Amino acid sequence: MKVKEMTESYIVYRRSLGEKYITGAAMLRCFAKHIGGDTDAMEIGTGACSAFLYGKDGKVTASWFLRYSALKWMFEWAVVRGYMEEIPLPEEKPRQPGHMTPYIYSKAELKKLFGAAMTYQKNRSKIPPECMQMILKVTYFLGLRIRETVSVRMDDLDLKESHVIIRESKFNKTRVVPFNHQVREMLQGFAGWRASMHPGHKEGTALFLDRAGQPICLDTVRGCFQRIREAAGISRNDGACYQPRLHDLRHTFAVNRLTAWYREGKDVQKLLSSLSTYLGHDKISNTSVYLTMTDELLREASERFKAYSNGEET
Repeated sequence: MKVKEMTESYIVYRRSLGEKYITGAAMLRCFAKHIGGDTDAMEIGTGACSAFLYGKDGKVTASWFLRYSALKWMFEWAVVRGYMEEIPLPEEKPRQPGHMTPYIYSKAELKKLFGAAMTYQKNRSKIPPECMQMILKVTYFLGLRIRETVSVRMDDLDLKESHVIIRESKFNKTRVVPFNHQVREMLQGFAGWRASMHPGHKEGTALFLDRAGQPICLDTVRGCFQRIREAAGISRNDGACYQPRLHDLRHTFAVNRLTAWYREGKDVQKLLSSLSTYLGHDKISNTSVYLTMTDELLREASERFKAYSNGEET
């Protein structure tokens, strides 16, 4: 059996059990693309699996263990059915990385990222620069998970009503994410560019497409982002073992929103519930992960507390 056929059969099997199986399916499809969909499943080797697990930079991240788990379950399923003779995964697992401290991008760094997305390509990437830039902007301005961004379809986007529907994301929840007129104008411009590049791809197709008109693989986006970040000259100098990530755009959105509320004199405790809903969390405690205390946030919170102590607020 070919790898692509085996992968799709396994995804159908998992979903037949009542699972949504979105994240695992995306990872396995990326694996099939990485190894070659026409490769015979019997020929999958440990070296190819290790290359997929470690990625281009060879580092151990949380994604390593998610990929390993997805492959392990599929291989076990395949061995039982005779599609494979053994499980070609490395026998020893690396040590799991410690807790990741989010990196909060400054406004200047965000501008550098968006600019570098248009100019970073030394060789032609599978993702057009206009598309890659918009992926980064949508992820930040709407506070989305990167998987949510690349999963948006044309019929999920309502430019007239200024909202996008995020379907069956984490926690199997669907939510409506509104945006302001500035984001609407930004998306309208991108929609016009997309129509000129892919005139036959309308409702029902992915909003973000590669040069061949195919939905974009999440690992490809992550690889492009690392090159963009390096081209923008953004790195950590706090001793952390992780460089700034794509997911940190979502952290930055949450922190900037909280900081703005403090500055505007809003009741932040009450608004946390709204932020939690907007981010797609099922409880406020999940949102607290994003509220990294930056110097600016601490300063605004301190000023708010000082005003409260002096009786200037009620």
